[in-house]
Parts: sequence; C-alpha cells; structure tokens
Amino acid sequence: MPTQTSTITPPDEQVRAVALERLDGLAKPLGALGRLEEVGAWLAACQGVCPPEPVERVRAVVLAGDHGVTRAGVSAYPSEVTAAMVHAFVAGVAGVSVLARQHGATVRVLDIGVDADLSSAPADVTAHKLTRSSGSIDVTDAISRDLAVRAIAVGAEIADAEVDAGAQLLVLGDMGIGNTTPSAALIAASLGLDAAAVIGRGTGIDEAAHDRKLDVLARALARACDDDRRIEDPVQRLAALGSADLAVGTGFLVQAARRGVPVLLDGVIACAEALVAAGLAPGAEAWFLAGHRSTEPAQAHALAALGLEPLIDLGMRLGEGSGAMTAVPLVQSAALLVREMALLSDLVGP
Repeated sequence: MPTQTSTITPPDEQVRAVALERLDGLAKPLGALGRLEEVGAWLAACQGVCPPEPVERVRAVVLAGDHGVTRAGVSAYPSEVTAAMVHAFVAGVAGVSVLARQHGATVRVLDIGVDADLSSAPADVTAHKLTRSSGSIDVTDAISRDLAVRAIAVGAEIADAEVDAGAQLLVLGDMGIGNTTPSAALIAASLGLDAAAVIGRGTGIDEAAHDRKLDVLARALARACDDDRRIEDPVQRLAALGSADLAVGTGFLVQAARRGVPVLLDGVIACAEALVAAGLAPGAEAWFLAGHRSTEPAQAHALAALGLEPLIDLGMRLGEGSGAMTAVPLVQSAALLVREMALLSDLVGP
C-alpha cells in the first residue's frame, strides 16, 4: 500500500476571498495588477490575515548531494563540482547567495549526500549528512527505504528550524551534479510518463550525453516501475529513483506546508520534490508557489500536475534556488500592494 501522511490544512479560503474583495476595491481598474493580485490573495490566505504582513523574512535552504548516475556521463560537469559549490555557498559567492543578499534573504547550505569529506566546512553544513552519493538508478535503488524514511524526517526537522527562526517565506534550493536525472525519473514515475517525455539538457549537455541520459532514464524507469511506469508509494519512489537529498527536500516541503509557511519553488528538482510531497501529504501543494519556469521539460509536467504557473520565465537553469530567489521581489510587492495601496473609495468617496 502507498505510504501517505495525513492531509494538510489548506490556506484560509475565507481570508483569500476578503483579500480578493479588497484588491477589487483598490485604486485601479479591476484586475489591473495581473498575477500580483492572485499572489497577494494567496499570501493573505497563507498568513490567515488580510491585508498580509510584509514578507521580510525569506529563508533559503540549499540541499547538496551527489548522484550515482553522474558516472554514466549524464552531466557536463564532474561530481567534484558539488563539493566545490558547497564551499561557494559558505563563502556567499554562489548565484543564489548574490541574489539573496540583494533581497535581504538568508541562505543555508546543507551537505546531505555529497561524495566528499566536508568536515572543514562549518559544523552546521554537515550536521545532517546522511550518505555519500547514491546508487546509480539505472542499475540499483538510489537509497534504501529506511534511509528514505529517515531523510524525510530530517527534512521536516530542517523545515521546523527555519519556521522557528521566523521564516515567512521559504525557498528550497539544490546543489548536486547529475540531479536533474533522478528528478526527471521521479516526475516520470509519479505521472506515468516515459523517459523521452521528461529528459532535458541539465547543465547543458551535448547530443552524446543527451543520448546517454535518455538511456539511463529509460533503464531506470524499466528497472524500478511496473508496466504503467508508476511507483504508487511515494517513499519507495524516493528510494528507487531519487536520493537522500531529494527525500530530505520532500520532507522539508511537507513540513513547511504542515506548519503553514509558504514555499517558493525553484526548478525541476524542487518541483519533483513537491510532486512527491503532494503524494505523501495531499494538499501540501496549496502552500507552494512556482517561482520560475526552468528549461527542463520534466518541470512543465510537474507544474501541470501541481496546478502551478511560474511567476517568471527567464530561461534560467542554474538551480540552487536561484530562479525562485529572482522571483522573491514579486512576492514581496504583491503583499505590499494589498497592504499599502489606497482604496478607490478613500480617494473619491463611495
């Protein structure tokens, strides 16, 4: 039987309705602020108050891990880059770090499954390390089911720490060479798709690497899935086709939703985690907002299944949470417009 937690309490629909009514009364033509109105009402519903509070405490968590499929040549970069990038996050020079500083957000990087000894990094970075890399999913499960269960619990613990620190908006980032392959596999196995429907260019691979990636994905799905290419149990899906860091991300998203804190999703990795999270805890997706549209085809399938439309489409494919972080000012603006913009009736009377 599929493993599933209890359903998630949704954002407050009554407050959303109040926010939409307020938006209609602002000093503007009806609907003139476009999707900012939708986002503002969603924020109000998530906070349970209208007008919503300003979104000032944005906290990003980047989960780092290596993936066994990298050895099959599915990425343009070697796995050693993952560890190097962890140090870049610590130094504050990664892409998402630069964007976070601009927007007043914090970034926390955690080594979940990096195939390297990062003991020289600050203790917090390695405090949740679960493994070094994962199995190559075309020939074996990524991790054991027991480790997947443990990883989900670790993700919940990490989310709790961020919420307890006062987060009003969370961003889930990723770092791991080869991680678009297991993410695409998770999306395919969640939705019953074949490898050709979800394969993308990842870090910018050439045709030869693209062919290798397609073969790896096809063999992974054939190995792990039944005839309709699905694994109904979300935990087993993470174990067979995911990784420890992807399982931690899934647990993080479920717990954020359970705690009632909205999450701005990044690209294909976060969307794969969100899709599995919705399977584990139905209704969790109501607490997610899609930050950006990535260039990965698998993300489009996940977004459609989750009922989400990205805020921005800039052709970004960096990962790290960078696309979501780029969209943070739009979320902040949406809250302020609902809160601070004048009502038409206050300007011209009833």
